[in-house]
Amino acid sequence: MMPMTRVQDLRPRIPETEKITINLGYVDLGHIDLLVQEGFYSNRTDFIRTAIRNQLDRHGDAVRQSVARHRLDLGLHHYTRRDLEQVRAAGETLHIQVLGLAVIANDVSPELARDTIASIHVLGALQASPAVKAALGDRIR
Repeated sequence: MMPMTRVQDLRPRIPETEKITINLGYVDLGHIDLLVQEGFYSNRTDFIRTAIRNQLDRHGDAVRQSVARHRLDLGLHHYTRRDLEQVRAAGETLHIQVLGLAVIANDVSPELARDTIASIHVLGALQASPAVKAALGDRIR
């Protein structure tokens, strides 16, 4: 009998997508279902993702200019307890501006978050404990 090897994640996996809900008229939904039925798309989600990507591509120049103008950081940004403790030790504060996903680690206390995060502006999603979100409520826009 072979010994079992246990694999432990060092960090919890962050979901790559965020679920959203939209309301569509019945005729629009019917058009989507027809295109799926005819094999143009594998399912409704495939159609909707493709439509969104096409619109983002269409407005790509405007998005890039806006990102630069607002000085947004693109992608995934993870803020650990150690990162924030270093910010506090340096006597500084952060102005978090992210287009994508900002994650504040679960071991960050509300007090540490308030001491080190002056403002948060996230276009996309912010993941943090409910206590940290509550503590930063007046700083999140």
